[in-house]
Amino acid sequence: MDIKSCIFAGNIAKMKLDQEIKRRRTFAIIAHPDAGKTTLTEKLLLFGGAIQEAGAVKSNKITKGATSDFMEIERQRGISVATSVLAYEYKGIKINILDTPGHKDFAEDTYRTLTAVDSVIVVIDVAKGVEEQTEKLVEVCRMRKIPIIVFINKLDREGRDAFDLYDEIEQKLHLKITPLSHPIGMGYDFKGIYNIWEKNVNLFTGDPRKDIEDTIEINDIDSPELDELVGKQAANTLRDELELSLGVYPEFDKDSYLAGELQPVFFGSALNNFGVRELLDCFIDIAPEPQSKESDTRLVKPNEKEFSGFVFKIHANMDPKHRDRLAFVKIVSGTFERNKPYLHVRQDKKIKFSSPNAFFAEKKEVVDISFAGDIVGLHDTGNFIIGDTLTEGEVMNYKGIPNFSPEFFKYINNADPMKSKQLYKGIEQLMDEGVAQLFTLDFNGRKVIGTVGALQFDVIQYRLEHEYGAKCSYENINIHKACWVEVADKKSEEYKDFARVKARYLAKDKHGREVFLADSAFTLQMTQQNYPNVKLHFVSEF
Repeated sequence: MDIKSCIFAGNIAKMKLDQEIKRRRTFAIIAHPDAGKTTLTEKLLLFGGAIQEAGAVKSNKITKGATSDFMEIERQRGISVATSVLAYEYKGIKINILDTPGHKDFAEDTYRTLTAVDSVIVVIDVAKGVEEQTEKLVEVCRMRKIPIIVFINKLDREGRDAFDLYDEIEQKLHLKITPLSHPIGMGYDFKGIYNIWEKNVNLFTGDPRKDIEDTIEINDIDSPELDELVGKQAANTLRDELELSLGVYPEFDKDSYLAGELQPVFFGSALNNFGVRELLDCFIDIAPEPQSKESDTRLVKPNEKEFSGFVFKIHANMDPKHRDRLAFVKIVSGTFERNKPYLHVRQDKKIKFSSPNAFFAEKKEVVDISFAGDIVGLHDTGNFIIGDTLTEGEVMNYKGIPNFSPEFFKYINNADPMKSKQLYKGIEQLMDEGVAQLFTLDFNGRKVIGTVGALQFDVIQYRLEHEYGAKCSYENINIHKACWVEVADKKSEEYKDFARVKARYLAKDKHGREVFLADSAFTLQMTQQNYPNVKLHFVSEF
């Protein structure tokens, strides 16, 4: 091939890469438990034509479970305990949804997932308003300047006044909002939604079998047609509220939204398929395409020719029959190709992957090529840990995928000595997934499990028994906080004294990093005072 042909082929490849990146939207749905997050995910898939029938998340009478809740324990308890990835096409846009656990006991999985998305949708229950877990998750998004869209859900039920909710969102979540839709009535009087973004009215019939509600375009809200559609009283209330809303809240500005400085608000009822299409249509218009990401050496742009990506989640036994272990990789730049060798930076070795997977919850299909913004699943025999970077050869590491200090601690014991090997393997794989953290005490070698929520202990016990055939028991241990230890000089007298006095409280995490397990807030405070050069961190990345 001559030089001109090479340049032409290179330009074509670059144009294709740019086009593919521009049409991708990778986002997470976050919320407090029971706000309707997984139901909204189902309906987004339904509108995209990705599934034919939405599954009920909670009702035991309906045998079809939610698509994104595919683990057995999730189906039993009616909650999401692990992030699931769902990819589909809608109006020429490739959408990658990461449905996250809402329960606070599984928050660490959600925090890590937020490193792999370019935007989020926050779901808020119209009756309960802003709840504790929503505050924590939005705080992480604000820190990272992730663009946020707010979806106020369950409008078919009696709920709070729209302006009360606006105030609470601004005060509790510290967001600057702009309503892009507004409810007409609430609960029993709920007539529909005025879509400020599209200038139309959605009438609510309350029939969940209907995929799309009646939409009537109304460019002028003073039109008598509005009175005929919703009644004179409801129409006048809407006009007054819209006038107030447009006077108080700023006009939507896409640049401010993308910078994480302005958050659009939508209303709807996910259970009734209502307001979901409007949310999705606006989302694909305004949400960011794949963004640049900082590594430890430089800023990496998505449209760079060479591939790079990082592991943000590991899931063992997605298919228990095959004992498979998948590493979820977010592609940051370039294209990921099947059977092409890539550098595993931490291990400094090249690996190629014969069957990279695209996801639709537990369904997987092998893909030949994936682009920046996509999530691929790589079959893993134990090479990967969360935070690993893959490149075409460049030595760099993506930052910002830390472990957080656990809140709950227990000794883990083997309840079946005949199954020691299975227990060891199960614990190792579940810790690689980031389900919890394992600490080994220096002075006696006992294993301590640390989690961000008490429910995680049940999940570990359940999965060890049902996926690995091993049984464990727990024993209480008095630990207040786990802190990663940083010290400039381990030969210093100060560190030697610290190591001697605190010997019973020192441990190693799974990666051999030194951890101080403080038994009380007072101990922690005194340790920081007595050993100022021994730095204690509540996050593993420092």
